[in-house]
Amino acid sequence: MSDFTKEVEARVAAVPGNKELTDSAAQFMRTSIASQYSYNYFWLGRPIIQYPQDMVAMQELIWTVKPDLIIETGIAHGGSLILSASMLALLELSEAAEKGEVVDPAKPKRKVLGIDIDIRPHNKAAIEAHPMASRIEMIQGSSIAPEIMDQVRKVAAGYSRILISLDSNHTHEHVLEELKLYAPLTSVGSYCVVFDTVVEDLPKELAGDRPWGPGDNPKTAVFEYLKTHPEFEIDKSVENKLLITVAPDGFLKRLR
Repeated sequence: MSDFTKEVEARVAAVPGNKELTDSAAQFMRTSIASQYSYNYFWLGRPIIQYPQDMVAMQELIWTVKPDLIIETGIAHGGSLILSASMLALLELSEAAEKGEVVDPAKPKRKVLGIDIDIRPHNKAAIEAHPMASRIEMIQGSSIAPEIMDQVRKVAAGYSRILISLDSNHTHEHVLEELKLYAPLTSVGSYCVVFDTVVEDLPKELAGDRPWGPGDNPKTAVFEYLKTHPEFEIDKSVENKLLITVAPDGFLKRLR
């Protein structure tokens, strides 16, 4: 470990004790969610609907884990799929450079699998027309439906290092079922990232007319799941570094 890395770890470890900093971050989260701040960003031309900090976090996790398959529930405009696909492309390019090989973008070794109950035709067309499209596969249907899960398992069977991102229906019941189905596919040393756990920490009115809110959301599902799954732990260092994130307590690392 380099001296700089040690310095970073020390700074991150000190964050929870900095009340002024953490209070400022919490206030920014409340006001920025109310103004739909996360809806303003694009990744390689596609709307991503994520905070910049969470985009950076996913970049760091993907580069560290080096997955050959990323499974994402929730597609929307496709920006997250494009982010994941572009990071996988960079991994392959870097590995090829180290080996003195040539990358054929039409024959990627790594893939992103996206699942959504409703893939809008215009979004599907835009994703399929994107330069990263060769690395992306999409399945339309409920992420927890048995027939959809059968398709997911068939795809996953061809890969050895898998990272999971859950970002679809945010009710406790749905996310808990997703965790039961998808978290076991996470490779040891990799992550299952559960987005929008922040709902638990925000005023109920910020959920609007959505069927989730405080007491019924991804974070409550995470806590319930972890009661019986010690193979996962919350990696607090990620959110301590970010401060601004929609996934507090949602970066689950598989230990065994």
